[in-house]
Amino acid sequence: MTEKTDRMIDQPIIVVRDVWKTYRTGQVEFTALKGIDLDIAAGEFTAIMGPSGSGKSTLMNILGCLDRKDRGTYTLNGTSITDMTPNELAQIRNREIGFVFQSFNLLPKLNLLENVELPMIYADINRRERNERAHEALQMVGLIPWAKHRPNEISGGQKQRAAIARAVVLHPALLLADEPTGNLDSQSAGEVMKVFTHLNQAGSTIVLITHEPEIAAYASRTVTFRDGRIIFDTSGLNAPCQEGA
Repeated sequence: MTEKTDRMIDQPIIVVRDVWKTYRTGQVEFTALKGIDLDIAAGEFTAIMGPSGSGKSTLMNILGCLDRKDRGTYTLNGTSITDMTPNELAQIRNREIGFVFQSFNLLPKLNLLENVELPMIYADINRRERNERAHEALQMVGLIPWAKHRPNEISGGQKQRAAIARAVVLHPALLLADEPTGNLDSQSAGEVMKVFTHLNQAGSTIVLITHEPEIAAYASRTVTFRDGRIIFDTSGLNAPCQEGA
């Protein structure tokens, strides 16, 4: 588990109020989120847990501007996400959010350095700066010796560390990780979580979805979902909730 630092936690970077989300398939409806209220402060490392169908992945998609809520409000880093156009949401994703997925999502034909450079191409950063920043990001995750290797030439843990480097190279306000250790053995998972711990200690705000208690233990805060509601929150920002409340 990470040790708390002496640095001050800033005001909330995420403010979610009364968020609902219902999916419809034909005549079947499933309400994935039921009036969620959640604050996450800048500099926090938050783990979100819960069984399959509890709503945690739906919340992650909304926080990442990959899906829209049906009701409620969402403010990210002081900007209301509620009425944004698809193009505006794409800009927010590229500028404010870094994503780390269970399946790595590295492009197989590119080497690690080129994979890490990709977000900077979309951000219209010049080639020299892209190269410098990609090298810095790979150095941070211990992958400089493999910078010219393609994803199929490295281990799963190294792939995930490369994905983290790509996610943070634009210095996003928020880092979202969806089951980032789900495809890894325990040793590789520990190495990846040490990278997240280092990033958090350096000031990154991290929200991580996991079903593994030993992975959630790296975070300073755990929020537990069940049936579309928060049933427990270890932080004082949100009091523990009663099931079914």
